[in-house]
Amino acid sequence: MKISEARAVAADWVLGHRHTIADYGGAYFSGSAVWAGDDEELPVSSDVDVMVLTPAKLGKFRHHGVLIEVSAVGWDRLGSAEQVLGSYHVAGAFRPGADTVIDDPTGRLTALRRDVAPLYGQAHWVRRRCADAEEGVAAFASRAAEGSGTWPQLVTSWLFGCGVTTHVLLTAGLRNPTVRKRYSAVLALLRAHGMEGFHTDLLDLLGCADWTPARTLHHLDALTEVFDRTALLKERDFPFAADLTAESRPVAIDGSRELIERGEHREAVFWIVATYSRCLQALGLDSDAGFNALLADLGIDRAALPDRARAVLDFLPPLRERAEAIIRESADTPPGPGRSATPRSR
Repeated sequence: MKISEARAVAADWVLGHRHTIADYGGAYFSGSAVWAGDDEELPVSSDVDVMVLTPAKLGKFRHHGVLIEVSAVGWDRLGSAEQVLGSYHVAGAFRPGADTVIDDPTGRLTALRRDVAPLYGQAHWVRRRCADAEEGVAAFASRAAEGSGTWPQLVTSWLFGCGVTTHVLLTAGLRNPTVRKRYSAVLALLRAHGMEGFHTDLLDLLGCADWTPARTLHHLDALTEVFDRTALLKERDFPFAADLTAESRPVAIDGSRELIERGEHREAVFWIVATYSRCLQALGLDSDAGFNALLADLGIDRAALPDRARAVLDFLPPLRERAEAIIRESADTPPGPGRSATPRSR
């Protein structure tokens, strides 16, 4: 199915269910479906992300054959154009050329897009969003270094400290800060800017630069067994429950297998570790043999984790240097006469 068709299916769901959603305020597309071309094929291992203005808890499900992830967002995250322009998670849905608004009963989403789009690529705002991503790196890594939380939670904090480094670079290059395929996406970006060697540094930080396809596949097989057990749970009141279901298996498991098969086995490691950690939390487990083996191959144990987390913090200066070089090549020229880096007040 083409991206345009999948988006139409997702919009159909929104328009057919908006009257059932508490305090509904509108909806817009986000994620990879925003960045892909209309005529591109939607991979079987991908979903369509929809953001809905509501306090209600939504989820991930199929509608007319399309896997849709419907997430709640509040107006507190979309309060002004400046707020959106400074948020690397949010701004991409309002960038130039992105026709993302599905339904806008208040008119506020359309007004935001009109104000954000002309300024989205200006270096001032790109740097602001990179700083936002850097803050995420520091927050995750500091949490892991402090050692507060269960073992899967600590591993997750360290992991996302590593993983959000890719988002700093993708944001600098005006590219999608994608979730599962972030290491693949950043490799393409670095190649385009003649920085491919830095990708090895990113993988070294994670601990999988020397992994083979066989090693990654072995750990994916161990995860698959745990994932399938998690998907059978009747009680679904745990974090990221929507990502740990039979419906989500094509994304979490099959999508990782696809990366391995096309030679991106090292790039698949991030999501394998993230999903394994989430499964253990859902199952109420601190660890298991497969998780221990996975972390051992990454050079991680309880004694090593604080130092590995601090290494992420030490990585920020060279990361910032690469991001700035990419911004200089990717961002719009600074505002000149008649152009402003400040959104219009409304």
